[in-house]
Amino acid sequence: MSVARRPRLMTLALAAMACAVSACSAYQPAPKSFQQAAIQPYRLDSGDRLRVTVFEQAGLSNTYTVDQAGYVALPLIGQVAARGQTLPALEGTIAARLKQGFLRDPDVTIEVDRYRPVFVMGEVGRPGQYAYVPGMTAQNAVAIAGGFTPRGNQRDVDITRKVNAQVLTGRTSIASPVLAGDTIYVRERLF
Repeated sequence: MSVARRPRLMTLALAAMACAVSACSAYQPAPKSFQQAAIQPYRLDSGDRLRVTVFEQAGLSNTYTVDQAGYVALPLIGQVAARGQTLPALEGTIAARLKQGFLRDPDVTIEVDRYRPVFVMGEVGRPGQYAYVPGMTAQNAVAIAGGFTPRGNQRDVDITRKVNAQVLTGRTSIASPVLAGDTIYVRERLF
């Protein structure tokens, strides 16, 4: 290789490294609404399985799953919109519908029997879909997915989350809380 070409190759190599480093800083930090979603009451969505209890009505008490359209199908009253609802709001909606000609004073309670899963991708041992547990952090999700690969960035992760019917992605620390339905992506570290 000629001496004249070495500086040119060094310049190209440095330019490539500068582009790579600037690409790292091109991430979007998690917006404020993203973090606030973790402290809000739980909002139902497709895939959640609910244990609905109607006091003294064994035929109505059962487990029901929120379908892909965001509805729960119950006996007598049919489809009830559940997507985006909190548990108390859905309890009130079901009680009001049962009160319309079916029961005099229905007492409805709902618990989440199984949360929708979280998805862990990127530089982890076993990428895939995993059960969500309340209080889960990104680090817990990565551990369940087989831990970091040797190339995995262990400082922060990218989380994609639905907030107010809008899908947002933000970079957060591995200690950040995870919500049901989140997608956690572990990037490859540079060095």
